[in-house]
Amino acid sequence: MSLSVAPLVISLIIANRIRRYVKMNKLPLWEKPLKYILFFSVFLFVTEVTLSAIEITKWIWHIYLIALIIFSLQQKDFLVLRMFIVAFVPYEFVALFEDLAQVINADFYNTNEVYFNTATSLTYIWLIAILFSQNRQFKAAEKERIKRQQEDELNRAIAIRKVELEVLVAERTAELTEQKEELEHALNELRTTQTQLIQSEKMASLGELTAGIAHEIQNPLNFVNNFSEVNAELIEEMKQEIDKGNMEEVKALADDIALNEQKITQHGKRADAIVKGMLQHSRTSSGIKEPTNINTLADEYLRLAYHGLRAKDKSFNATMKTDFDETIGMINIIQQDIGRVILNLITNAFYAVTEKKQQQPAGYEPTVSVFTKKTETNVLITVKDNGNGIPKAAMDKIFQPFFTTKPSGQGTGLGLSMSYEIITNAHGGELKVESNEGVGAEFTIILPV
Repeated sequence: MSLSVAPLVISLIIANRIRRYVKMNKLPLWEKPLKYILFFSVFLFVTEVTLSAIEITKWIWHIYLIALIIFSLQQKDFLVLRMFIVAFVPYEFVALFEDLAQVINADFYNTNEVYFNTATSLTYIWLIAILFSQNRQFKAAEKERIKRQQEDELNRAIAIRKVELEVLVAERTAELTEQKEELEHALNELRTTQTQLIQSEKMASLGELTAGIAHEIQNPLNFVNNFSEVNAELIEEMKQEIDKGNMEEVKALADDIALNEQKITQHGKRADAIVKGMLQHSRTSSGIKEPTNINTLADEYLRLAYHGLRAKDKSFNATMKTDFDETIGMINIIQQDIGRVILNLITNAFYAVTEKKQQQPAGYEPTVSVFTKKTETNVLITVKDNGNGIPKAAMDKIFQPFFTTKPSGQGTGLGLSMSYEIITNAHGGELKVESNEGVGAEFTIILPV
């Protein structure tokens, strides 16, 4: 390789490596100057070859290479390439010293030409070794750059996707919020409707029980009227005995009057209890638990339901059996709610036995039984009938709202579902059902105490 070719190759190598570095690190400011450097290197070489002006251009090459090396080393953007650029310093130093020796002292150069050639060869070897090492480092750096670029692209893609997902999440959240508000509104409407239905159901059942109430309240009122009339007669007799001065008879009459007054008070309270019970049944539940005699409550609703059905259908008749555990005493319950449940179960039982009676099975006697029992932890209230029982297909759905086994128009399908909710949610108890088709059904209320 001639002397004029070596500077060209070196300048091209330096400029090309810097150019690749600039592109790799995205430094567009240097792209234009590097094009000028490459253009000048080629122009200088062509001029040298065309004009055969090696003696002149070789000094221009020295100045140009030294300026290029110094300029590159001074740039902060090229600090990573410092070792690469420094690798060309020994070659340029030896080449410059060799050309100066030829001009200043040709004899000295001729005498030591071998040494100059050896030094030049060593600079080539050094340059090749550095370039090889730098090339490996450059490839490693290029791989690292590509890796970083891929990571950056991945991170950008993740960031973009994150923004897209955030937008989607925001939109979906807005949709869900709107749906939630709509569902809450629908739920509030359903609760309002359910409350209205419950109240309507209560009032409807109260209407059905009107005759039963009239029958039940008539008995204590008859007692009150009768004993009041008797007392009026006894008072007249007492006045007569007082006039006669018969104080012993007066005292006996006074005792009879006092006894009758006790009976009047007893039956008056009985009538008052019936009226209060019906008023409580018609009102919206207070949700407050209070001590209640569950036996009395069950007995009253059993007789009221029976007489209410008798008033509607004079041909209706059924045997009523009771077995009340007197050890239960008073228990804390929401009286109107539990009364509603008991009434619903008893009414259903009477409906079941009436339906079976209409089928006219031989020797059939409609019977509805109400039992109470106290265990260590619970109070059990059982309503049992000997009707047709509940079909197996309906057992799993018996407590579902609006499900009924009655013909259309004869039931809303809310009675058992509301009863189940009252027992389980409001009282923390259980409502169980056992049924044998053709034999009857048994509902058991389990209340914790």
